[in-house]
Order: sequence, then structure tokens, then C-alpha cells
Amino acid sequence: MPRPRPHGTPPAIRWPNQETVPCPRATGTGSSTHARKSRRPEQRKRGAAGGSSGSASSLKLTSLSTLGPLNPAPAPGADGPEGVPIPNAPPLATTATKATGNPVDGIRCDTSEQVLFHIHAHLTVFVNGSPRQIPAGIGIPGAQAQNTPKGTFISNGTCFYWLHTHAADGIIHTESPVHRTYTLGNFFNIWGQPLGPSQVGPAKGHVTAIYNGKVYEGNPRDIPIKADAQIQLQVGTPLVAPESITWPSGL
Repeated sequence: MPRPRPHGTPPAIRWPNQETVPCPRATGTGSSTHARKSRRPEQRKRGAAGGSSGSASSLKLTSLSTLGPLNPAPAPGADGPEGVPIPNAPPLATTATKATGNPVDGIRCDTSEQVLFHIHAHLTVFVNGSPRQIPAGIGIPGAQAQNTPKGTFISNGTCFYWLHTHAADGIIHTESPVHRTYTLGNFFNIWGQPLGPSQVGPAKGHVTAIYNGKVYEGNPRDIPIKADAQIQLQVGTPLVAPESITWPSGL
């Protein structure tokens, strides 16, 4: 069985006219749904851990048809260093407000990444029908950027919160020493940005949330960050059809 990619690094990069090589390991401290790639058995098992509480089946979800006509999602941007498209759009907000090392909602910032409970989810944001990026480096104080042929990847920092982002592709990494159901509210608290029924970061207006292709009814702060969840937040109108990414084999 192929050895899993060390975490804290982007997937292996294929340089022109060379073999595929892994990136160095970090030190220490659109509207269309694509065919899903196979996941390594150990990754599937790891992502399933702790998934019984707060499961998607317990959420109040309704059909997309309740939203009426939806605009088609824009074409995805180019794939970033994690193999996931990065929106051709400005960031929703900067990382200047992010937490700097003190615990947030009981979530510590550790000098190394914790992988006992290790899952990924994808977050997409639209404001008045236009996409916004989720910036790299949320939850990684003192972020140090690694330049790759696919773009910037945050490979290191002074510490890592159990919820963080390595690239501007919307992938939320949950790397925790305990099994726990984390929420978007926790993630936005680490980011230092507001989130609620009428605001996402600095964008204000009615918030529509879509969770795995269905309309989520409730406060978006309470949306659980579960393994492979695809979450879309929309502020204002027009509303956009849900995007769906292909999960790369390295995530």
C-alpha cells in the first residue's frame, strides 16, 4: 500500500519532465459534481472516528428546491497546492484578526499538529452571488509560507490550532488530540470573524447555508465540521447552486 503523505505538506508535486516528488514535511512546532477519487483505507478509518455525535442525519436539512431558482456556480479556479480549486476571488477577510495562541473555545494551539482525530471539510462562501476566498493560515499563528508551483501553502507556524487552513482553497483541517464535534462557530472564533444568521465575516445580510447539497435550517455557527462535509454559506442574493469538490487522495 502506498505510504500516506506526511501531514502539514501539500500533496506530491509533479515538476515538468521529472518524477513526482513529495514536498518537504513541515517542521515542528463548481456547480458540477465530479467523480470521487478513492481514499486510502487508513484515511477513511481516520475520518470516520468520532462521527457518531452530531451526525449530518441529526441536522435539520431541507431540499434545495425550497430556495427557488439558483444561479449556476462560477467556474472553479485553478487547483491549489492541496489539489483543490482556489476561487478566483478576493478573500472574505484577512487573517489579521485571527487568534494568536491562547485557547479558543477550549481549542489549544499546539506546537505540533495533532492527528488522533484528523478529518477535513470544505467551506465555500458567496456574497451577493460572488465568491470569496477562505484565506490560508487561519489557526496558524506566525504562519510561514511555502511557495509551490500550485501556489502558497502554509507549512509551519509558531503553533497549530486544532482547526486551521493551509491554503486558500476552503479546506478546513481538523487535527485534534480528542474526538469532538467542532463547529463553524469554533472555526470563525479562531479566525476572529463574526458568524451568525445575518453575517459572515464582514459581509452582512441574510445567510443561507447549504450542507452536503441540502439547505441547513439553523444558526450557521452550529454547523458541525464533519469528515468530508461540503458547506456553502451565502450572504444576500442571488443564491448560487452548491459547489462540490473532488476530494484528492491526499486529503
